[in-house]
Amino acid sequence: MKDVLPKHKVLAPLLGLGVISIFFGSIFLQAEETSDNISAQNASYETAIFAGGCFWCTESDFEKVPGVVEGISGYVGGKKERPTYRQVSSGGTKHTEAVKVIYDPAKVNYETLLEVFWYSIDPLAKDRQFCDKGKQYRSGIFYLNESQRQLAEMSKTVLANSGVLSGPIQTEITEATPFWEAEEYHQDYYKKNPIRYNWYRGGCGRDERLKTLWGDKANWKPKATSGKPR
Repeated sequence: MKDVLPKHKVLAPLLGLGVISIFFGSIFLQAEETSDNISAQNASYETAIFAGGCFWCTESDFEKVPGVVEGISGYVGGKKERPTYRQVSSGGTKHTEAVKVIYDPAKVNYETLLEVFWYSIDPLAKDRQFCDKGKQYRSGIFYLNESQRQLAEMSKTVLANSGVLSGPIQTEITEATPFWEAEEYHQDYYKKNPIRYNWYRGGCGRDERLKTLWGDKANWKPKATSGKPR
């Protein structure tokens, strides 16, 4: 059995030594919600917010989906403004780690993103995902409009009635609160630090658990399409 290593322990040696400071100028400064991100540059793009435990993994999973322009790691579901990673990971702000997904609806639709989401999480886990425990790692779909809410609720109902899962779905469906972008060193972590990222993901048992839950559908991604999705 692999050793399970929660993410905060992966970062602890770096935080303790101050090495992370080489990646960013000011750890406590947060970007505004949507002031100058990529969605503002192209009005045809749309946005979705998903929480699937560790945002390094969730960002990595969604950025592999054809039609997704960018994944942005951050915090949602709490009330404190501009929370830091230290504050959120302590569990005191009520936020959960999440990813803002910027996507091109001409290439991938929200329904498909929902399917990608379900196959990349453990819906049976309450207030945790894989080796990371606490409400700050709870899974959730944070809808931005009524259409997203209805589609999310429908997908959850279909999954619950499918008989695929062995228990009740714990994933919340909640109206999105302000989304705060995480510190720069968290963005594209899987690209910047592939060895440490893969070490964490493997040690956390994420893919092993997904395979147990979903079989061949684990980490499912749609194929690229040149036309508008159905």
